Amino acid sequence: MATHVLTFIRDIYELPFPELIFRAQAAHRRHHDPAGIQLCTLQSIKTGRCPEDCKYCPQSARYETQLSAEPLMDAESILARAQAARAGGASRFCMGAAWREVRDGPQFESVLAAVQGVAALGLEVCCTLGMLTGSQAVRLKEAGCTVYNHNLDTSRDFYPKIITTRTYADRLATLAEVREAGLQVCSGGILGMGESVDDRLNLLRELASLDPQPDSVPINALIPVAGTPLAQQAPVDPFEFVRIIATARILMPRAMVRLSAGRTMMSDECQALCFLAGANSIFLGPKLLTTPNPERTADMSLLTRLGLHPLAARESKEVCPPVAAVNS
Repeated sequence: MATHVLTFIRDIYELPFPELIFRAQAAHRRHHDPAGIQLCTLQSIKTGRCPEDCKYCPQSARYETQLSAEPLMDAESILARAQAARAGGASRFCMGAAWREVRDGPQFESVLAAVQGVAALGLEVCCTLGMLTGSQAVRLKEAGCTVYNHNLDTSRDFYPKIITTRTYADRLATLAEVREAGLQVCSGGILGMGESVDDRLNLLRELASLDPQPDSVPINALIPVAGTPLAQQAPVDPFEFVRIIATARILMPRAMVRLSAGRTMMSDECQALCFLAGANSIFLGPKLLTTPNPERTADMSLLTRLGLHPLAARESKEVCPPVAAVNS
């Protein structure tokens, strides 16, 4: 079955470019405002000294990078950043902590207080804090968290070449706990880490086969950081990147497909093609956790030039069935 599904996905990915974009647009328009873009802000609330060995990440304690570690921000400081994000047009505020896993105790209680405060501002609240238990997921939802981000990063086969301190099964287990708690699932991956096209398509297969499918799918282009093992990786071909966006849109038509890290390396024309292929969310602000991101003025100018508009905070919507069911 897995081989059959991968062949089906490869057939989509390899369509002539105009046909691929046409099919992605058709899927997009059935479920989304074709001119609407969700604006999010991602704030690092605890930076660096992570014990994991993710080869792409400057926050790993195992690599010599120029990153300065910072302790967990207090709830009041996080709330101030959220207020600024809302004033800048964001409808979703995401909080990321460089932890391997959530641990019960004062720091988690502080995060829960921050979540409650941000939710009270009328923003959708997303957290990405590493692995967590079912009870912790429930507490996050009760505090007002809407979404939990936990990326699969890459294919099951390529994953051990990028990370050895946490298994693929660990990531899937966290996603299951998140969904069981009633939180929306945000999960995607990174392109440009040395993986093959089949690895990228297998990542999409894993995501599309989740039941139900993720509510949002961030697609990142690797930002090579000096000091990390992937510092010398070449950038992803822009058309290959757009093809993955379009394929993700076709496979997961109801999901928000998030054009995430790496936009500073993309031309306006490449980003426009991504929107045409079905991407309908970006992050605002000069940083994504610790890596560079376009300035807000540049993003708003691009959206204006393209005739696109920000989406307001939205309620949860039905997600579509897994890709295996779609293909049966």
